[in-house]
Amino acid sequence: MAKAPVLTPQAEDFPRWYQDLINKAELADNGPVRGTMVIRPYGYGLWERMQQEMDARIKDAGAQNAYFPLFIPQSYLTREAEHVEGFAPELAVVTHGGGKELEEPVVVRPTSETIINDYFSKWVQSYRDLPLLINQWANVVRWEMRPRVFLRTSEFLWQEGHTAHATYEDARDYAARIHKDVYADFMINVLGIDVVLGRKTPKERFAGAINTLTLEGMMGDGKALQMGTSHELGTNFAKAFNTQYLSKDGKQELVWQTSWGVSTRMVGGLIMSHGDDNGLRVPPRLAHVQVVVMAIKGDEAVAKVRELGDRLKALGIRVQVDDRVDTPFGRRAVDWELKGVPVRVEIGPRDLEAGTAMLARRIPGGKEPVSIDALGELLPKVLEEDQAQLLRESRERRESRTSEVTTLEEAAEAATAGGWARIPWATLGAEGEAKLAEQAVSVRCLVAEDGSVPEADDAPGTVAIVARSY
Repeated sequence: MAKAPVLTPQAEDFPRWYQDLINKAELADNGPVRGTMVIRPYGYGLWERMQQEMDARIKDAGAQNAYFPLFIPQSYLTREAEHVEGFAPELAVVTHGGGKELEEPVVVRPTSETIINDYFSKWVQSYRDLPLLINQWANVVRWEMRPRVFLRTSEFLWQEGHTAHATYEDARDYAARIHKDVYADFMINVLGIDVVLGRKTPKERFAGAINTLTLEGMMGDGKALQMGTSHELGTNFAKAFNTQYLSKDGKQELVWQTSWGVSTRMVGGLIMSHGDDNGLRVPPRLAHVQVVVMAIKGDEAVAKVRELGDRLKALGIRVQVDDRVDTPFGRRAVDWELKGVPVRVEIGPRDLEAGTAMLARRIPGGKEPVSIDALGELLPKVLEEDQAQLLRESRERRESRTSEVTTLEEAAEAATAGGWARIPWATLGAEGEAKLAEQAVSVRCLVAEDGSVPEADDAPGTVAIVARSY
């Protein structure tokens, strides 16, 4: 009788495969409250690496980290009508504390525009105080009706950036800088996901924004995942919170603002973009364990893998030593394969005699014997090759499964069949967008014909990317 697969095959049931992988690779568990999650150490290690890479890029863009309260007075949200309307169904509201009913209910932050703007209005007095560039790493709560671990949870981890500028142009350019130089650079060059950069339609914009820039990735099943967004807020929040500055001309002016964020949803995107029927495949530049050095059996092999692990760590490779020879080797190898560690270096008594190790590569697959002494020079090259392969596969999947169409019916058909469609926005329009929504198909973003981000929704040659999404 054939051995049952460790994971449900993707082709058989992609959502079940996704859940199987999260469980078997020990990434996360469901929390005790519906819609919450417990992120396990290996899964949190992925998030920590994402944080490190993103935080460095955010700081290079001039922003500084700060922290704002979890609880927001309910009255703050009502100051910006479109904002509160957009988040009303997702709010978690606290009405009692300390055994008493609160004089004013407080909202558990769904995002921090309102509370941060309250402080911006105190901190910004003059043009000399601008631009004010703040980032926060935090948790947020948005009550989720259809939860899925990492993708849609009632509580999730993220960063949210909030900035204030003297002019519209400065705010617009900064939102675009975050979109391209921070988010796209990270997602393409570290996550290995060939995201499409575009702007949201008016229907899909962030509540209270005048423009939303998005990054959309195609997952293994052809659906789209919104990986991150950067918003131009105009002066909407500045008006609501009276955030003004004294200009060089001695006039009181409203600030122009941006906000932008990415979350633990990126872990879900990583899984669905690169995972296969054998488990996760982690891009080497992201991996917190790039190489696992495994002792197959024997005391001499254990001593050698420990020595080799130290040597590779000294070269800057992120290494974990697996010397658990009391656990069957096959079980350990399957566990590391599920976790998607890019490279396994396997050493047993016979390998020691030959001065070789077995090199197992998770991303392209396959094994080959290599000289132990050559590993220090070989592994960095192998890791970069495998990083490039994941990005290439991501790009090829998106390009091969994207159709150029001219009618609404063709766009819906392409999306329903598990791909994306590109259709002229002038042909589709808001009316066509509404009709697609009735078929669970959405306009993910608008792009220019050459793939750049259009300056306006109605810019000549603007194309809509249409897909089913998570």
